[in-house]
Amino acid sequence: MEQKCPKRTTTLVALILLLSLTTLLPLFWPDHGEVRDVDTIIKMMEAEGGGDCDILAGEWVPNPDAPYYTNATCWAIHEHQNCMKYGRPDDGFMKWRWQPDGCDLPVFDPYQFLDTVRNKSLAFVGDSIGRNHMQSLICLLSRWRYTTFNFTMATFWSPFLVKAKEADLDGPTHTGLFNLYLDQANEEWTTQIEKFDYVIINAAHWFYRPSIYFENNKRIGCRYCLIKNVTDLPMSYGYRKALKTTFKTINNLKNFKGVTFLRTFAPAHFEGGEWNNGGNCLRQTPLRSNETLLEGANLEMYLIIMEEFSVAEREGKMKGLKYKLLDVTYAMLLRPDGHPSRYGHWPQENVVLYNDCVHWCLPGPIDSWSDFLLHALKMEGRMRGQ
Repeated sequence: MEQKCPKRTTTLVALILLLSLTTLLPLFWPDHGEVRDVDTIIKMMEAEGGGDCDILAGEWVPNPDAPYYTNATCWAIHEHQNCMKYGRPDDGFMKWRWQPDGCDLPVFDPYQFLDTVRNKSLAFVGDSIGRNHMQSLICLLSRWRYTTFNFTMATFWSPFLVKAKEADLDGPTHTGLFNLYLDQANEEWTTQIEKFDYVIINAAHWFYRPSIYFENNKRIGCRYCLIKNVTDLPMSYGYRKALKTTFKTINNLKNFKGVTFLRTFAPAHFEGGEWNNGGNCLRQTPLRSNETLLEGANLEMYLIIMEEFSVAEREGKMKGLKYKLLDVTYAMLLRPDGHPSRYGHWPQENVVLYNDCVHWCLPGPIDSWSDFLLHALKMEGRMRGQ
């Protein structure tokens, strides 16, 4: 579960790279349709890997050259992810890279990235994990001086992707209670993205929060709202419906010609308790692939993502639209060592903050997402040139 967040805003951050990177916003977090078996999903993952390098299966290997920036050299790090500033005693979690089975995934190259996105624009749409990714990308870029590439980056705050209103600031779990209009797009971002060449969308962790579900402007149920005579529905119901509405909206935009990336979710790593009951994440090294499994709620969410993405990609293709999957779920499942835990604030601060095992320290494992992104951009460019 995520920490309390500032009031919802839609923030646009233009980064016209000289690199005088401008300001950014300082955040955080059943449909009973067909569910395919794990073997089918694995085949879908393998197909998505594509090209001559399947980057989805692999291990984390030491990378003594990392990190490529520090909390002292990058201004874009959010305080709650500034782990070294707030006393994290180890730094080994920064010194790993993702090594796919059977091939190499090159470490992010800022010049190659900027040359790839020259005269283009990129929007991040989603929650604070998306913002976490964007800030990581800014840090990776900001360590160099560049000539002008005319590259614009923006972020839109929409943790549920669909239209949502906060109905109660407190709610049953003291994280708010939200009205989710599962069949209505959030126009704060859907009316803005037609001018972008690339859009990266993500959503996951906020769907664990208590929410009331609406369709056709009628209340149909809720997720742990504890309201009498309101049907309790699983988180998966709202999540699937929100993805369906999001993809349908994108596919129906009249002037959007860009590429939509769906970034899969990164699992949380609470151990020894839940997020609000003493759970923590104190490991200092990655797991090996044979030490954990994608299971339970994590597997359920992943299956929903893969199924809804497959439908959206197929329907979008008929309209000339492109979809790409940034699949980081399995790689990040192996990184319980990369979260801020209690190192997102001073220990003596008089604030109520839970151990953060959802977001990612900067520098840290999330920097590898830009390796995945650059690989996907190069693959997309290669396909466009064929």
